[in-house]
Amino acid sequence: MKKIEAIIKPFKLDEVKEALHEIGLQGLTVIEVKGFGRQKGHTELYRGAEYVVDFLPKVKIEVVLEANLVERAIEAIIQAARTGRIGDGKIFVSDVEEVIRIRTGEKGASAV
Repeated sequence: MKKIEAIIKPFKLDEVKEALHEIGLQGLTVIEVKGFGRQKGHTELYRGAEYVVDFLPKVKIEVVLEANLVERAIEAIIQAARTGRIGDGKIFVSDVEEVIRIRTGEKGASAV
């Protein structure tokens, strides 16, 4: 089992969700986050005063899936989330040792 964490621009969430659904993934977790990378925030003007926005709003998607679906899921996320501009996001892939469905006690792939 693998876990994919993708940090993307908020307005790309629906496209990424649809792309993942098309390859057969049924569930995902979405978290609203803030952060910065090379984009380093930006300057805004509010009531005549200039201020720096260091942390930009992003969305973090978490998906746990079988290892054989990882490459398709990564490609789906990239295709759906890419704008070609700085700040498109990152994808992290890690191993998951165990998955347990709380309601039934199922373990492994059947619990996902």
